Amino acid sequence: MVVVIAVSVYCYWRKSQQAEREYEKIKSQLEGLEESVRDRCKKEFTDLMIEMEDQTNDVHEAGIPVLDYKTYTDRVFFLPSKDGDKDVMITGKLDIPEPRRPVVEQALYQFSNLLNSKSFLINFIHTLENQREFSARAKVYFASLLTVALHGKLEYYTDIMRTLFLELLEQYVVAKNPKLMLRRSETVVERMLSNWMSICLYQYLKDSAGEPLYKLFKAIKHQVEKGPVDAVQKKAKYTLNDTGLLGDDVEYAPLTVSVIVQDEGVDAIPVKVLNCDTISQVKEKIIDQVYRGQPCSCWPRPDSVVLEWRPGSTAQILSDLDLTSQREGRWKRVNTLMHYNVRDGATLILSKVGVSQQPEDSQQDLPGEPPGGRHGPRHALLEEENRVWHLVRPTDEVDEGKSKRGSVKEKERTKAITEIYLTRLLSVKGTLQQFVDNFFQSVLAPGHAVPPAVKYFFDFLDEQAEKHNIQDEDTIHIWKTNSLPLRFWVNILKNPHFIFDVHVHEVVDASLSVIAQTFMDACTRTEHKLSRDSPSNKLLYAKEISTYKKMVEDYYKGIRQMVQVSDQDMNTHLAEISRAHTDSLNTLVALHQLYQYTQKYYDEIINALEEDPAAQKMQLAFRLQQIAAALENKVTDL
Repeated sequence: MVVVIAVSVYCYWRKSQQAEREYEKIKSQLEGLEESVRDRCKKEFTDLMIEMEDQTNDVHEAGIPVLDYKTYTDRVFFLPSKDGDKDVMITGKLDIPEPRRPVVEQALYQFSNLLNSKSFLINFIHTLENQREFSARAKVYFASLLTVALHGKLEYYTDIMRTLFLELLEQYVVAKNPKLMLRRSETVVERMLSNWMSICLYQYLKDSAGEPLYKLFKAIKHQVEKGPVDAVQKKAKYTLNDTGLLGDDVEYAPLTVSVIVQDEGVDAIPVKVLNCDTISQVKEKIIDQVYRGQPCSCWPRPDSVVLEWRPGSTAQILSDLDLTSQREGRWKRVNTLMHYNVRDGATLILSKVGVSQQPEDSQQDLPGEPPGGRHGPRHALLEEENRVWHLVRPTDEVDEGKSKRGSVKEKERTKAITEIYLTRLLSVKGTLQQFVDNFFQSVLAPGHAVPPAVKYFFDFLDEQAEKHNIQDEDTIHIWKTNSLPLRFWVNILKNPHFIFDVHVHEVVDASLSVIAQTFMDACTRTEHKLSRDSPSNKLLYAKEISTYKKMVEDYYKGIRQMVQVSDQDMNTHLAEISRAHTDSLNTLVALHQLYQYTQKYYDEIINALEEDPAAQKMQLAFRLQQIAAALENKVTDL
């Protein structure tokens, strides 16, 4: 028996030693790779800073394009919904016949008063959450409607959130798994917390964290656009994301073209492009440069402008696809500046023309292009043909069969290629490192910069841990991580268009996702041991992750040591937010949408109210029936 135990212990020790050696070896190899690209990174970073200097000046002159409060909350709360930007909460259109509008509006104000009864609202939420068909998506949407409807009384909203949160905590404590709390947004209160953080941190984003985040976004965009981007496959030469890396070496050359914007009476504007850019990509770069002093939402869409080249006495309209497009069997290649033989220093003319006036082919934009191009008549055509390529032609069925019988040599070559790709990823990472660090520091800066809501809620979590005798620091760390970094910052980092007036291309989004994942890894206490099978994002930031983890730990410690934010101070702060922004929100639309849930589960809600002594005393069921009678244009049975 002793021998068996001894052998087991030895085997375990040996395996641990092997894993440790493997970890150290990989770490050493990564450091060697980083060393090999360090000089290139320094040069690239210097070039990037010089090239971004003009844009930095624009930031100081025009300010960072932070969205107004209503647009920001609309996007954070409702843009991820199934209807996207067509959601009624974003459009603000209430579908009510005009003769009925005064009666409906009056009834909705009465419904608002009812929601301001804590007894009614808690019963309302409990009843909905008890319905099996009330899905996680419905809970998220309902909570966002509630946030808008109660925005005028954020102190009351916070009180409701705290009450529901304590109930949720009790459930997890009873089930003996408190660590799992706040991992997802599967309850109304979890989404209420997300929205509460978004509301309370808006000003902080504007004043502090917004600028480093915006500069990080612009740096990624600038770096990505310096190299080829496959418009069809959505892959780039310069990226942090290995799945979005353009594997093949594409020959390309940078060009500077002079652009004249027709009917605007301005001098020709120099614009940097690549000869391998599609015409839509060239249009985007031109629009970006020409209109950079204006908000992105005011820019013309690429499919609403025509690009013309006049090499001599004749004029040629440039399009992604036309009769000159190169064909190879069933495949058609998207036109580029190289295809048209446009050279460095060429003059291009940009004109705004109605879609109906454009040549048929120029209306056709590529799948996955920015808004405007996505909904054109051509998208369906491309879906049907599915035989369009830009820089790298996808493997055809015939080629696929051959590749499956690939030689051992090919597999060995892939190993070498992977290292080359990792070097390229490390090069981009090194170039962007200062921007990433600046953003992390702005978000994880303890002390005076911490918003009062963060201190208030973190203290609340500490109090609850003490009350329930939860002494495991890991659990409290997880609660804090799930309530702020993962619930708010990761969402903003992955979706800069939630806070800025910008368009985020898929290739930029791919790199932002890697940084967001690194931020998430920094917030966990679990040690990630590297191996050859580790995801590339973990390999990329292997050297920095321990520094980032310490920043998170120090941030939490710093907040714990800050002066407490009293209930009175927090309520004053919330009242100021309510006063400043409630009038701009679609409160009436939110109330109308909330009532749809009352209508759907009417009998269940009435029963719950009639069974609750406090609700009976206030005649809440009767008040709801009166509101239902007015809103649904029917006579009440009471």
